[in-house]
Amino acid sequence: MKSRKHHIAVIPGDGTGPEVVEEGIKVLHAAAAKCNFQLTFTTYNLGGENYLSTNEILPDSVLKSIAKTDAIYLGAIGHPDVKPGILEKGILLNLRFHFDQYINLRPVKLYEGVYTPLKDKGPDDIDFVVVRENTEGLYAGAGGFLKRGTPDEIAVQESINTRKGVERCIRYAFEYCRKRNKEKKLTLCGKTNVLTYEFDLWERTFNEVAKEYSDIKTDYAHVDAICMWMVKNPEWFDVIVTDNMFGDIITDLAAMIQGGMGIAAGANINPGGISMFEPIGGSAPKYTGKQVINPIAAISAAQIMLETLGEEKGAQLIEKSVIKVLRDDIKDVAAGKMGYSTSEVGDLIAEHITTQTV
Repeated sequence: MKSRKHHIAVIPGDGTGPEVVEEGIKVLHAAAAKCNFQLTFTTYNLGGENYLSTNEILPDSVLKSIAKTDAIYLGAIGHPDVKPGILEKGILLNLRFHFDQYINLRPVKLYEGVYTPLKDKGPDDIDFVVVRENTEGLYAGAGGFLKRGTPDEIAVQESINTRKGVERCIRYAFEYCRKRNKEKKLTLCGKTNVLTYEFDLWERTFNEVAKEYSDIKTDYAHVDAICMWMVKNPEWFDVIVTDNMFGDIITDLAAMIQGGMGIAAGANINPGGISMFEPIGGSAPKYTGKQVINPIAAISAAQIMLETLGEEKGAQLIEKSVIKVLRDDIKDVAAGKMGYSTSEVGDLIAEHITTQTV
């Protein structure tokens, strides 16, 4: 059988980013060898250190180079010596907008052997996905100041929502819910009682598109109720679709109930273009070089990348190996408490991939 080839742009980033990306690449190589596809990697040293030494954030030449690849694999962005917002907007948001990665996909799954702070809840109860609109809303950057620095200062930040942007996100969520084929229920998360213009558009579009998906059950909940039920009854959810800001907030809550940032992975997806895959946690600079950070979030991000690239068998091998290591080997998912170093966790997962049958 002819080998399939995928060219991956790698941005190790800041802090512990390079450490977890290294383990992700190790696992990807193991999956590729097992499933007969090829991966090539081009590394781009973007992030805090590069910015401090060159004053460059994301040059046009790098964007043009990345445009020739099939996917982006990101470690982490965030440096203690760089003002918050500079790298996040200059790299993360810039990449999302430039490559029109209009879907932020966040699987929320509690694996066996992982602690959740939710009483009496287990893996059967916490298994849902959040689909977040990723290029509009409050993150569009529309707004400004009036009389800045005076007692009369006014700050305005506008949430921009287009019919096109809302509809394509909602359609993706319906399609994903159908493909996921579990409860086949899609929940719209909004705030129709206060944000009456924005979520009138979201709700109208949601109900119109729903008519084309008679096999999918639908419901609606305010974002504050979603937060309550995510803690009290996470088993109610299958797929949730929401706007950029609400999605950003509820996915951090979701990460905590699935065991923490150390195992939470996500994707910024352009279904017809270049997508970016990353662990949800930050750069954790205090752990840099100590080999104590949990690489499973980055490894699971690599799993989502393979799924998106059409390498389903490779993705399944990674998930099965992650499940085994979390259940049988790792003592705790928190940094420094795993019982293994960062690289040893990567070794365990890669080794288990090689022993599985395809």
